[in-house]
Amino acid sequence: MSDWTMILTAAAFAFVLGGELVHLRRIRRVRHLAFGPGGQAAAWVQVVPLLRAAGAAALAFGLSSLLLDVKPKAHRLADKGPDEWKHLVLVLDVSPSMRLEDAGPDAAQSRTGRARDVLDSIFGRVAIGQYKISIIATYTGAMPVVVDTSDSEVVRNVLSDLPMHFAFKSGETRLFDGLEEAARIAAPWEPGSTTLIVASDGDTLPPTGMPKMPPAIGGVLVVGIGDPTKGSFINGRNSRQDVSALRQMALRLGGQYHDGNKRQVASEVLRTVTAGADREAALKLGRREYALLAMVLGALLLALLPPLLRALGSPWAHRRTSWRGSPGELTRS
Repeated sequence: MSDWTMILTAAAFAFVLGGELVHLRRIRRVRHLAFGPGGQAAAWVQVVPLLRAAGAAALAFGLSSLLLDVKPKAHRLADKGPDEWKHLVLVLDVSPSMRLEDAGPDAAQSRTGRARDVLDSIFGRVAIGQYKISIIATYTGAMPVVVDTSDSEVVRNVLSDLPMHFAFKSGETRLFDGLEEAARIAAPWEPGSTTLIVASDGDTLPPTGMPKMPPAIGGVLVVGIGDPTKGSFINGRNSRQDVSALRQMALRLGGQYHDGNKRQVASEVLRTVTAGADREAALKLGRREYALLAMVLGALLLALLPPLLRALGSPWAHRRTSWRGSPGELTRS
């Protein structure tokens, strides 16, 4: 708050309170006309001078804050501050088993291609322009591919069937390494501002070692890819989507599991998963919002006081009288 805002707020309070005290002294001279034979207003009227001064001060605070303290702002995505963005972290399984072609409605699509279709569907139904996206590739380790980008084309390029498994040594998939990397990246962000999406076939999920997510993670969606019943052979073993392991992982993360092998993610599920980030953004109040709130409350208080004083300001019941007859013969009824 600037010095001028404080001065104007204090001056408005003092000026209106002084005027109210002068007005109160004048009312005392005609108190019997205003309040009846007792000459006493209702008890709550004693605080009206303070209420009217407080309303004027709130109005002055809001107006002076908007004029002097809050810079005019065009609501463009590029102008968002670091704490105003929502975040989406995608942990993508890029192991060789994800290149098997047993996914999709006709079981003829690669698991990676099916994951891309499901994620494209998600991006098309959320306000993706309000998110900064991070992608973590996971195989025998975890590797951040994109961190906090707002360029959706970069994200689509990453998801376009790139052979990212060549960046890792061969071995067993370590999906929890990707979760640990996601937790590390999201740790400094605002609580509840991040949605975590995991896309995997769950082929080699360990039973223990689940990393703890930071407060920034507000919603988790685990998308299972691949045929959950009929597996495909790779490296001498049968690989298929492990529904039970993926569902358990979603429960342990406090999120939801969705079998994306044949169906897209339901809109209701998306609303539930992203509700944490949306709610955090909605509840975030800045200096501009507080100034507007002060203006509304101050103006409302000043506008309501006159009708309240008229209706409830005096215990004396005024009785309206009417006169009948000619000017020379008047009778009151």
